[in-house]
Amino acid sequence: MKIAFFSTKPYDKEFFEKNKQTHELAFYDVSLNESSVRLAEGFDAICVFVNDIVNATILEKLAQLGIKLIALRCAGFNNVDFEVAKKLNISVVRVPAYSPHAVAEHAVSLIMTLNRKTHKAYNRVREGNFSLEKLIGFDLFQKTIGVIGTGKIGEAFAKIMLGFGCKVIAYDIFKNQNLIDLGVTYSSLDDVLSQSDIISLHCPLTDKTIHLIDNEALEKMKTGVMLINTSRGALIDTQAVVEALKNKKIGYLGLDVYEQESNIFFNDLSEEILIDDTLARLMTFPNVLITSHQGFLTEEALTQIAIITLNNISAFEEGKKSGNEV
Repeated sequence: MKIAFFSTKPYDKEFFEKNKQTHELAFYDVSLNESSVRLAEGFDAICVFVNDIVNATILEKLAQLGIKLIALRCAGFNNVDFEVAKKLNISVVRVPAYSPHAVAEHAVSLIMTLNRKTHKAYNRVREGNFSLEKLIGFDLFQKTIGVIGTGKIGEAFAKIMLGFGCKVIAYDIFKNQNLIDLGVTYSSLDDVLSQSDIISLHCPLTDKTIHLIDNEALEKMKTGVMLINTSRGALIDTQAVVEALKNKKIGYLGLDVYEQESNIFFNDLSEEILIDDTLARLMTFPNVLITSHQGFLTEEALTQIAIITLNNISAFEEGKKSGNEV
């Protein structure tokens, strides 16, 4: 099949070309939107990423261009209007799991960096400053870790934290028996929010989870709590979190995703003015660590993303089910 890839970076091209099978691939660095959708002309399918827009208007134009398949090279799918896609007979497939360890380990790296302030120590030493002032952290051992969402990534994260000797409590609609067997305790969302020293989000973004962390949720948390989000930006009401940082309800914030990250993350804006005032405000807090959606960025994950995405496309071409249909 002829496939047009949107929002591509050099690493996308490298790993997809390496595993492309018999497909014909074309890579565009622009994101999918009303202006760029015309680039899909002459292709059988398109491949998109987390910040590409696949709304009703885009889907209608894709249908007019003869596109029959949208392949998401990610697990999240909140950016696609599935009702419209179904009406237009456009199939949608995704990569439900690639390397859950990649994202889970990144969440742990945010925790460790925020806690032990290694990013600040690194910069100090590079400047010849060997002072230890303001670098005090805390032992993770025996701290209570709250995991919201215990799918594959949440499970991997919980297992790592158990290895640190932490007490792990969790909230999910579906309980993970593997974690229960390992000693993880499931509880209500309110209990997880109120009892945890560190809360890590690993749930999908749905109508029910948008702004899961809002003013009400923040009020239930311990003062000085550490909040980590490596899932989807809109799980957090960013304005509420800014206020919680200002009044010191949140003691540490680690974000690999951001509610308004589209057109910001994945781009080099170092020579431009940052027009997002909320993100700019977040970056002024000394206890906030932001990475630009890099949790998935490991060789193992990129390999699996490419292989699973291309296998999904091959299955569609052959009239088979891949098991990854949305």
